[in-house]
Amino acid sequence: MTTNRSRKLFVNLPVKDLKRSIEFFTKLGFSFNPQFTDDTGTCMIVSEEAFVMLLAEERFKDFTKKRICDTSTFTEGIFTVSATSRAEVDELVKTAIAAGGTHAEAPADHGFMYNWSFYDLDGHHWEVFYMDPSAIPPQQQ
Repeated sequence: MTTNRSRKLFVNLPVKDLKRSIEFFTKLGFSFNPQFTDDTGTCMIVSEEAFVMLLAEERFKDFTKKRICDTSTFTEGIFTVSATSRAEVDELVKTAIAAGGTHAEAPADHGFMYNWSFYDLDGHHWEVFYMDPSAIPPQQQ
């Protein structure tokens, strides 16, 4: 298997109210591919290589035999997106909170990396981070 091959990433997440989720992520600056959008799901564009399929819970159930995670008591994963600056990290999290999300963890400053996180409307844990490669300590490079 070739390990250096570029791959696209598609994450599938169940949502209770697709329209509200689209409105929430639109406020955060994400767009959606209309070619893969209908009443049961949408393709949120994260980058040219990464996408999040937001699927109504009933549609999501078509893809798994397991129960949908109760995000009020369990974490199914942490979905991390990069930012271009510390200010953008803060702006994105504050916008998410203003749009109805909730705080997940406090901001963390590691010197070369800064991150902050929130839960979206369905309790999915999102982390936003900025990393300055020039500030990475030599022993960690």
